Amino acid sequence: MTPNKLANNKSIVNPRNGPCYRGAMSGYKQLDFLGVADEPNAAPAVSVSKRTMRQATERHPGSQLIGLVREDTRDTRGEAQLRETLKRCSAATRDAACEFRRTGNVKHVPAIIHGLIEHYVEPVARAKLNGCDDNVRLTEDLAIDSLTMLEIVFLAEEVLQVSIDNEELRPFRTVGDVKRFVTAKLSGAAA
Repeated sequence: MTPNKLANNKSIVNPRNGPCYRGAMSGYKQLDFLGVADEPNAAPAVSVSKRTMRQATERHPGSQLIGLVREDTRDTRGEAQLRETLKRCSAATRDAACEFRRTGNVKHVPAIIHGLIEHYVEPVARAKLNGCDDNVRLTEDLAIDSLTMLEIVFLAEEVLQVSIDNEELRPFRTVGDVKRFVTAKLSGAAA
């Protein structure tokens, strides 16, 4: 490679990039192949070990570290994701869902179902639901249609980690029906 010469500029051949020209910046020192300046006070070049290079080019980097994640960290991530899923529900609903996930105790299910239904009903109907006993009717009192019921069930499946078939939704007439069914389903799944 033969460097071209410019007027009053010294040419330098850089092994990586080809010719470079040094003229107006003649106070700077020339860098060698590794990028280390020939100054006595210059910083040393970064050395990269073979091990680091091997890790950088692995097919699945960090795969050895997967087993090192602590169990409580996984639970925290799962709880954070659950809270994010239920961010539009009440704090009591989020707390009950997290406690259910931790303990598996079905006593938290009625509070979760109540909170999920409350999330999907119109603000006018929430007053009926908040002072409710389990005899509040889904369609007549809360104006929950079949599409809204499906949304409630999908969210319940995600939160409670249970599968509910569409055919199982037919007998739901009251809030109590939904609470009893899901509690029984989870109790049967746990048994």
